[in-house]
Amino acid sequence: MRQVTLEHIRAARERIAGKVERTPTVLSPSLSERLGAQLHLKLEHRQTTGSFKLRGASNAVASLSAEEKARGVVAASTGNHGRALAHAAKLEGMRAVICMSRLVPGNKVDEIRRLGAEVRIVGNSQDDAQRDVERLVAEEGLVMLPPFDHPDIIAGQGTLGLEMIEQVPDAALVLVPLSGGGLASGVAAAVKGVSPRTKVIGVSMVRGAAMKASLDAGRPVPVEELPTLADSLGGGIGLDNRLTFAMCRDLLDDVVLLGEDEIAAGIRHAYEREREIVEGAGAVGIAALLAGKVNANGPVVVLLSGRNIDMGLHRKLVCGEAPSPKESAA
Repeated sequence: MRQVTLEHIRAARERIAGKVERTPTVLSPSLSERLGAQLHLKLEHRQTTGSFKLRGASNAVASLSAEEKARGVVAASTGNHGRALAHAAKLEGMRAVICMSRLVPGNKVDEIRRLGAEVRIVGNSQDDAQRDVERLVAEEGLVMLPPFDHPDIIAGQGTLGLEMIEQVPDAALVLVPLSGGGLASGVAAAVKGVSPRTKVIGVSMVRGAAMKASLDAGRPVPVEELPTLADSLGGGIGLDNRLTFAMCRDLLDDVVLLGEDEIAAGIRHAYEREREIVEGAGAVGIAALLAGKVNANGPVVVLLSGRNIDMGLHRKLVCGEAPSPKESAA
């Protein structure tokens, strides 16, 4: 398995040109005042499918051979990768099968079905869904395109890092949501490849932060998947992880974790002060700043990674109603 470099990320940008949006980066006056430094928001939640995942999925699909495209693709997903892969496959006229656990919110499942992908709901974790993916690869010959631990996925997500450092060349710090590490490792490889002095911090949730637990242990470890407002950050990193664990270990400057109330505060701030609707995973950078868990000595770029939140849940959160753990993943 090859390591993902700045050269791979630049090639991915050429490959997906015209298939994804170059999303804007804007200054946040409210957060800049709070932080005492310029705070910029990368509005990736405005991407075509509502999250950054379209970059990696588009690059991976574009990299397939004609024979592989004819076989179709399959993946496990917490929602956003499945939606992105369904979109990319539909543009190519390909079959796509998305396997998800019962923890995936219904609004994300419905959107994947709307895009024409076959949906399979399996078990209560990403690991359960992944086992069904492996069965389909063996029995039906589908091509597996995993949500994070794949060089073409990582390179596609890394195009975000190129845009961020081009839009804010003097960035001292980049905050990026952290789950399986495809986004964080790709962004960090791009940012540090162009601007080595820029720090990159991964942000995750206390409830089931698999990459943080693995980094602390020095190897990939299993972590129980729990309901959380940041549902897109759920799932393990794979005990046979080949790329993202090592890249996050080598490239991230730190990892911070957030409680559910802190994530809810990030969602509310995004709506009330920034006029942006973001899901829990997309709000963790803002939440880390509001919670005082990140400091900066220069311009900061915060990645708002997705907007695919159930709007009933969003209304509760902005009205100050604390959801139960079950509602967090509903």
